[in-house]
Amino acid sequence: MMSVSPGSVTEVAEIGSNGTDTNPSAAGTSEFVSVAKNDDLTSNLIGLDVYNNAEQNIGQIKDVAFGPLGHPQAYILSVGGFLGLGDHYVAVNPSDVTVVYNDSDKKWHATTNATSDQLKAAPEFKYNGRWNASHS
Repeated sequence: MMSVSPGSVTEVAEIGSNGTDTNPSAAGTSEFVSVAKNDDLTSNLIGLDVYNNAEQNIGQIKDVAFGPLGHPQAYILSVGGFLGLGDHYVAVNPSDVTVVYNDSDKKWHATTNATSDQLKAAPEFKYNGRWNASHS
């Protein structure tokens, strides 16, 4: 299980009942874990609109790129298009996007200091190689 938040990822693995590692086949259920209510999920991020400081919608989180240790390396934002036409993707450092859950309206919100023009001028991220070709 992986918990993702803007600057961190937490991996959880179940430990045997006596506090020691167990053989998964011997334990029978060691591949299952409990997820805490306050853990963040990538499904909360994908499709989330991103707003600038002027509260203008400037893009949408389309994907999350993870590094070799499972840490988020980039949020892939779709920017510059209208109704899915003319979009291009940019990879943004997760530390430059603030994602919070607002208890009052029961919604997730994402903001960045970047402007729409900065995102449009950023180097384009292209899906290739082992990445999901359906995004290209």
